[in-house]
Amino acid sequence: MNEITQIRKLSLWIFFIPFCAINLCLIISQNPEFLEKTIFAVDQIGRSDFSIPYLDGSLSISRASRAFPQYLVFKPSMFITGFLLYLYWKNNNDLINKLYSTQINYKFKTFGILSAIFLVIHSIFLGIKFDIQVYKLFRRVVLLLFIIFELIAQGYLVYHFFKLKNKLQRFINRKVLIMKLILVSILVLVAILSLPTLVTKGNTHFKHMLEWNYFVGVIVFYLLSRFFWRKTT
Repeated sequence: MNEITQIRKLSLWIFFIPFCAINLCLIISQNPEFLEKTIFAVDQIGRSDFSIPYLDGSLSISRASRAFPQYLVFKPSMFITGFLLYLYWKNNNDLINKLYSTQINYKFKTFGILSAIFLVIHSIFLGIKFDIQVYKLFRRVVLLLFIIFELIAQGYLVYHFFKLKNKLQRFINRKVLIMKLILVSILVLVAILSLPTLVTKGNTHFKHMLEWNYFVGVIVFYLLSRFFWRKTT
């Protein structure tokens, strides 16, 4: 099936592009001396000491990515990722339609494309400063909607694959399907358990640590998709 071939290719890019982007921004932030005396000299606000934010939450993805020149890496990467997400969810929708012999837009496609849109919107406004409370709330809501829609889309897609696992047994790795279910369940559980902490002030380091690990957790879903589908001819 052509859709399976496309999904396998897209899945790998959707994982590696954002993963490399956020970590490259982190490296630039922690090693600004490499770009000194060049046109890409790092803004002061975008500089930080060495740390491992995945473990200590010393800075946020936003701070590591919003200053010059990091946003030259982050924003194009997120725009490309948003477009690839659109193609990913469209191809999955086409595949499920072919298997069900239907012609409809499934909920996972709708929520998946919405998550891609909000990822792009978040990237556009990252680094733009407006000292008004409504704007700050808007950015948080956009990021929250990206996460919510992404989890809903992933959950619906895994649900459909479980329904079709017997029909798809020649094309899929069932162990990876179980791993995808476990991953989505963990992401949902962590989101629910962390909500009381996220909506209160303080706990900054915990929030930053959660942000880095949670974002990677979300895109690991796509890495698993690469190994979920067997190579087809």
